[in-house]
Amino acid sequence: MPIPILRQVVFDGLDSVPWVWPALKAVPWLALVVLLKWFFGGARNTGERDMHGKVVLVTGGTSGVGEAVVRDLATHGAQIVLLTQHALSDPFLVEFIQDVRSQTNNQLLTAEQVDLASLHSIRRFATKWIDNVPPRRLDMVVLCANTTSTASARAVKEGEEVGDLAEEGVERIWQVNYLANFHLLSILSPAIRAQPPDRDVRIIIGACSSYLSGDLLHITHPSSSKPFSKGKPQPNTQPLLEPTRVSPANAFPTSKFALTAFALALQKHLSSYTRPDKFPMNAKVLLVDPGLCRTPGTRRWLTWGSLLGLLLYLLTYPIWWLVLKSPDQGAQSFLYAAMDQRFSLLAQSLDENLKETEKGGWYIKECAPRKFGRKDVTEEETQKKLWDYSERMIEEAEKQGASRRAREKKEAEDAKDEAEAVKELQDYKAKVGKKDGQKQGGSRRSRKAG
Repeated sequence: MPIPILRQVVFDGLDSVPWVWPALKAVPWLALVVLLKWFFGGARNTGERDMHGKVVLVTGGTSGVGEAVVRDLATHGAQIVLLTQHALSDPFLVEFIQDVRSQTNNQLLTAEQVDLASLHSIRRFATKWIDNVPPRRLDMVVLCANTTSTASARAVKEGEEVGDLAEEGVERIWQVNYLANFHLLSILSPAIRAQPPDRDVRIIIGACSSYLSGDLLHITHPSSSKPFSKGKPQPNTQPLLEPTRVSPANAFPTSKFALTAFALALQKHLSSYTRPDKFPMNAKVLLVDPGLCRTPGTRRWLTWGSLLGLLLYLLTYPIWWLVLKSPDQGAQSFLYAAMDQRFSLLAQSLDENLKETEKGGWYIKECAPRKFGRKDVTEEETQKKLWDYSERMIEEAEKQGASRRAREKKEAEDAKDEAEAVKELQDYKAKVGKKDGQKQGGSRRSRKAG
């Protein structure tokens, strides 16, 4: 078809081609859209790594950026263990796993039910993982899960100071985005340290540039933090430490600030460990900022969890399509952190110019290491206070959760005993044929008297 059109232009002139001028006027605009789409799409990962035999734990791997990371790692042959809140028999999860297996030609994809909103659920999984002799293989932990709770969004809109609370009474955004990761990696720390010295172990944590507006004043300066008093407490819960009282308006950046500080503290914690074999520590912590992507979480944040917000989002979708990354584009920095050889133990040992403080705790954005935008996130005093505070908070939350579970179990047992007692009474009355101590009219003696 192009050849006849070119022939017509040559012999009959450009004006002889229908709609030629509108088409030529549209070309610059289409080129501009393509250029903007390429610019906002971000950098692409060019590293390659054979992942066959590697065991990878992934949170948030069933949707958004996490799903794209899982599919790519599975394509490279990794053995994926999904940590998901869905029951293992959930049709969605079963179909998702089958779909990934068939598309990636990798059958080494399994799942474990772990609810990040429950510290008890995290402890059950993590203790089961480390309770193994010899230690189970673990090459990589990829933490992609996060939440922007719609309940917290509504609380901000309505002027309240409390959002949604998780199972143990912790503010849900703080729990899922930060405390769950702290709890999981703290328990898995012995399994990470026990990996053989020649194994390239990487802990990849999903970060966000919103940490620049977060703060830990409720931890570092508790006397200057705003008291929490107007929230509506949930039934059967008691207020915990201050992070449960973080304003929902600042909960997300605060959780990301805490996660960033914890990641750096975790790297120091792992690096300070002296291995029994005297080899250098082989675990590295990498923070990855995927940027703004068209994921369910971003859509929930943009729409404030409301139908009106969803309508406005749909009406302006071409803009979001242009300026926001796709999940696959957002996953590129995660894949760079997982595959690039500069983060391997061998590459670091060969680089004589690399300082000891630069052998872990990288902040990666657009497939390149970047400097931290705030210096206070690297302060050891802040990291230590956050670590101690988190441990005390988990201890208090787990005590409260254990008390609630014991109370619910007792109530369930009492209800069961009461139901059994009522059933036994009904069976007894049916057996003797009496009611309230009165003889029934249909008895043998009454029939004889008649």
